[in-house]
Amino acid sequence: MAFVENLTLFVLAAFLGYEVITKIPANLHTPLISGTNAISGVTLIGAVLVAGSGASTLATVLGFVAVVMATVNVVGGYLVSHKMLRSFGRRRRD
Repeated sequence: MAFVENLTLFVLAAFLGYEVITKIPANLHTPLISGTNAISGVTLIGAVLVAGSGASTLATVLGFVAVVMATVNVVGGYLVSHKMLRSFGRRRRD
C-alpha cells in the first residue's frame, strides 16, 4: 500500500510542477531559476543520500536518476543566471 501512496504522490507532484512551470510568463523564468537553484541543491543532497543508502535496488536507481536530474537543474540554472547577470553588466569599451 505504501508503494501506491508514494507513486500517487509522485505523479501528483510531477503534474503540479509541470502545470506551475508552464503557466509562468517567459520574463519571469530567469529570476525563478535563480531562486530555485538553492532548492535544487537541497534536492541534490537528498538524492545523493538516497542513492548511497543501499536500502534497495529501486531506491538506488531512483536516487541515481534524481541525482542526474537535480545536477542538470542546478548546472542549467547557474548557467542561465550567469548569462542573465552578464547581460546586465557594464559594456566594455574597446
